[in-house]
Amino acid sequence: MERIPRGASHGPRPSRRTVLRYGGAAVPALAATGLLTGCGTEPATHAGNVLRVSQTGDPKTMDPQKQGDMVSMNVLVNVFDTLTVRGRDNKLKPGLALTWKAVSPKVWRFTLRPGVRFHNGEVCDAKAVKFSLDRLLDPATKSPIVELRYVDGVTVVDPHTVDVHTSVHDPILPDKVSLFGGVVVPPGYLAKVGDDGFANHPVGTGPFTFAHWQRDHELRLRAFPHHWRGRPGPDEVVFTPAPNASSALAALQSGEVDLVSGLTPDAAQQLDGYPGVHLDHHTGIRTSYLSLDTLTDGPLRDRRVRQALNHAVDVPLLIKAVLSGKAQEVPAMIPRGAFGFDESITPYTRSVGRAKHLLAEAGHPHGFHTTLTASNVDANVAEALSGLLARAGVHAKVNLLDPGTYAQRLTSDNHGALGPLYLAASTVWTLDGESMLQSNVRSDRRQSRWHDKRADDLVDSEELSVEPATRRRAFSSLQELVKTEAPFVSLYQIDNIYARNDRPHWTPGAAGVLDMASAEVTR
Repeated sequence: MERIPRGASHGPRPSRRTVLRYGGAAVPALAATGLLTGCGTEPATHAGNVLRVSQTGDPKTMDPQKQGDMVSMNVLVNVFDTLTVRGRDNKLKPGLALTWKAVSPKVWRFTLRPGVRFHNGEVCDAKAVKFSLDRLLDPATKSPIVELRYVDGVTVVDPHTVDVHTSVHDPILPDKVSLFGGVVVPPGYLAKVGDDGFANHPVGTGPFTFAHWQRDHELRLRAFPHHWRGRPGPDEVVFTPAPNASSALAALQSGEVDLVSGLTPDAAQQLDGYPGVHLDHHTGIRTSYLSLDTLTDGPLRDRRVRQALNHAVDVPLLIKAVLSGKAQEVPAMIPRGAFGFDESITPYTRSVGRAKHLLAEAGHPHGFHTTLTASNVDANVAEALSGLLARAGVHAKVNLLDPGTYAQRLTSDNHGALGPLYLAASTVWTLDGESMLQSNVRSDRRQSRWHDKRADDLVDSEELSVEPATRRRAFSSLQELVKTEAPFVSLYQIDNIYARNDRPHWTPGAAGVLDMASAEVTR
């Protein structure tokens, strides 16, 4: 019998027992409904052109090179610029770098935008870029950012040109400096105030300047009128943390918040039809999957068992019932919109009968018991997956962890730390298949739970080849191999979903980064 939550299906508005989910926190819809009415209070008003944005938490730090999570980057991308940027058409465009090219297989040359200054007046030039990349790579910085692992060093060619040297050819280095790896920081200011002072009052070249931060309450940014792109739309942007749906959505209804990000589909469905609340959803690139431990003794070492799991998990049903249709099925790990996606590769057929046949063939005619680990952010999906697997006789007990514990185990050196099956997702913000596969496939990578020489060779080909056509062929072969060997259960790429009032007008890119300079705000 299916265990997909009843409250998440299409049709009439769910009952009051249905829970809202927002950033993993569940709250009764009855309580949220009462809060959304405003309890008789008047909506808050805004002085000036202020945009208030809610997301699921606070940044870990305001030092852009000492964080590696999207909640932090959503704020930091408004204060700091990167060498390249991802346009709303999802194409790579100039940022602090006007042009870039590979002058040799192991050297990328970036020509910088002249005349850019940090908020404190310090010049942003080639020396600042070198300083920033050197600082990121310095072990003393303890940066969690891994995208620049192939970078050996940076050479200043002239005040507006830098050469980035790599140990091997890195075909997507320009993509990697469009977000986490590409932030440029002010060397003079850092030398003056130190790392702690910099984190307490960051200075960048971005469209907004840092104003103040009261943890667990609000983080305020002000428009930088001299930004090289021109003055941003809002005069101020205020980020507020809201780890649960009731507080975020009540704030939206009362006018204390203009835009709520990080909504799950079931929370958004609850809001549909409320006066003054608009729901926007855009095709996203964040991709979810089940990782299967093929290295530890047990049923998952057998390819037939892994294929059975893929047949048993009815992804289209999962998307319809739990995600309200706000996602697209991913056939073999690489999502649509990312370089390397091969549309000729089709998903598994969804067949409980075929799953049972393969399990019996592998010596498990009555199925088997296992565990499925997930962050409690993904509780609904994990429970639904468990229910779908149970139809084929695979009884997966769901083990939910708080996000901090989950992340710690995910990034540990113990490939079995999250058990036989775990639910994970990747943002794929570079829009390249490498970002989806880099940590999960090659045998020597931290999160690899599948060792296959053919896969290792294909990863080398797509990561190190100069020619795009060669990389495409490698990605296609990798997707075919992943589908055949089934070390993962590929799931879906989820839409970016936002709730807003009438004031803001803003369109995100596929990665859903909260870069708010282009937002327009109605007073």
